[in-house]
Amino acid sequence: MRDLPQDLRIALIRLDLLAADTPATAEPLTGGVSSDIWRVDLPDGPICIKRALAKLKVDADWQVPVERNQYEISWLETVAAIAPSAAPRLLGRCEEDGLFAMEYLDPAAFPLWKSELMAGRADSEFAASVGATLGRIHAATADDAAVAARFDSAAIFHAIRLEPYLEATAHRHPDLSAALQELVTVTADTRRALVHGDVSPKNILVGGKGPVFLDAECACFGDPAFDLAFCLNHLLLKCLYRPDTATAYLDCFTAMSGAYSTAVNWEDRAALEQRVAHLLPGLLLARVDGKSPVEYLGDPRQHACVRGFARALLNAPVSRLDTLRDRWADAIANHRGAAA
Repeated sequence: MRDLPQDLRIALIRLDLLAADTPATAEPLTGGVSSDIWRVDLPDGPICIKRALAKLKVDADWQVPVERNQYEISWLETVAAIAPSAAPRLLGRCEEDGLFAMEYLDPAAFPLWKSELMAGRADSEFAASVGATLGRIHAATADDAAVAARFDSAAIFHAIRLEPYLEATAHRHPDLSAALQELVTVTADTRRALVHGDVSPKNILVGGKGPVFLDAECACFGDPAFDLAFCLNHLLLKCLYRPDTATAYLDCFTAMSGAYSTAVNWEDRAALEQRVAHLLPGLLLARVDGKSPVEYLGDPRQHACVRGFARALLNAPVSRLDTLRDRWADAIANHRGAAA
């Protein structure tokens, strides 16, 4: 811990969270690429401060609007009324400093889902709760004109998600450009519910009352299929990282998608499932050839497995998630056999 930086002290004083003459310490937190995040220890206990960055902390030149901060705040406020335990409690915002304060959730009580999965602890019941909670948020905001007006942030979503993932990948695979651009168009044109935009295990805490979602910087009123596909994608990729746990990851895939489907009441379930199944190979390919490749797949043979699978399904899409899951299971088995 170190003394609280002066700019954060001023912001906390403005928010009436800290008296001018009260000492406080702070510690920068790691794990994110898009914001500076601090744990600040106040007399009443720790809180969390978050400030958006204009340039993300990745190798590629990835510039994004800092006003996304206000949409994350709005997401926290909106979700607090739908599923209070599914998001950290907002403590205050300081627009002139481009930051906000929220409750600090102790990792000892709220472990990161990514850490659990990477350790091979793949709990399908928790995966189902992630799908059910995500579906609940989408259902509560579906076709809501007020929510749509509050989250008119399609340009930010494009800058943070569609361009660095799908469009950047199209530059690496020009023969797939039409298929990937079609995914961009469908996703951008589908505006049905409040989308978090970064539903990844690295942004989900395992809470006693279910999942807690973090980092809603990409929040917009858009295609709910994106949220589901974005998270399912990570469950598939973990199969390559730990082939010995692949069956458990695939069980999580099935549990999450099934629980989510049960909550879908705003459109035809098969139509939404098809959009998810079409998006998944594009997102898989993006995590090896886009601007934000996953850090835990470093073997060229793993990349080749992802590319072969994703390219095949982008050229000949499937409409059902169980079909995609079974084909991925075969791809993982073949990869494991080739590596033996």
